[in-house]
Amino acid sequence: MKEVTTNDRLLTVEEAAERLGTGVRFIRRLIAERRIRYVKLGKHVRIADSVLAAYIAERTVEPVRGRRAGYGLVV
Repeated sequence: MKEVTTNDRLLTVEEAAERLGTGVRFIRRLIAERRIRYVKLGKHVRIADSVLAAYIAERTVEPVRGRRAGYGLVV
């Protein structure tokens, strides 16, 4: 896993949800299930910008190259 640097911007849960285009509940579930790294500052939770970028990169699915034989053809 990539280390969080000191100059990395820390996002609120709301900002992280906006960046991913999801709801706040989804981000809070990721945190509760410890599926994403976060920083606890007292009672506040922050997610480093680089952690969010890594989360996106890990879950990016590459398209399949080439054409499947017979796909969409009526015989």
